[in-house]
Amino acid sequence: MVQAFIVLLLVAGFGTTTGSSAWASPCTAVEVVVARGTNEPGYLGSVVGDPLYDTLLQALPVSSSSYRVNYPADLLDPTSISRGTQDMTAHVMWQASMCPDQRFILVGYSQGAIVTHGVLGTGIVTALGGMHVLPFELESKVAAVLLFGDPVRLIGWNVPGHYAWRTANYCTGGDPVCGAGIDFGQHGNYGWAMWPAAEFAAARV
Repeated sequence: MVQAFIVLLLVAGFGTTTGSSAWASPCTAVEVVVARGTNEPGYLGSVVGDPLYDTLLQALPVSSSSYRVNYPADLLDPTSISRGTQDMTAHVMWQASMCPDQRFILVGYSQGAIVTHGVLGTGIVTALGGMHVLPFELESKVAAVLLFGDPVRLIGWNVPGHYAWRTANYCTGGDPVCGAGIDFGQHGNYGWAMWPAAEFAAARV
């Protein structure tokens, strides 16, 4: 089953990735940490991350910054997901030490959703090995988790229970990566979810 959702992600790949973000972000009230999809263009990701952050800037009642998880986002690289969990976890730990009052919105799209699951400790992902799970003492720093086109959803798994109430998981009808659809074009159709996701997160910061 794990192999099945990885194959789906390979088929759903995008173009070449660009850029990387600075290690430390300002001590804003909230930081939006985004793991983009497979080979997805854009800074935070053109399908989800970039438009979502633009929407969050309008919806959040507090100051915010963003961080682009530094990982290959390439499933031809067998270390990609593990490296994503390493960078996301290490960044949150660093920011928490530098900005003790800062909270986080963790965002994952497609392969990035698997990375986010790994950081949160979702069993089916940690079973792959090599995952870097966020220490439990930082669990309260996570204000919200936003997942889009999530392959883990396809196989019936969810985030660990203590994260469930602050997690929203969006799957476009027809998307075969997260649902039972057959239209791979729908895997890039998440514009409709930007405001619901932003409002969900804003209510939890």
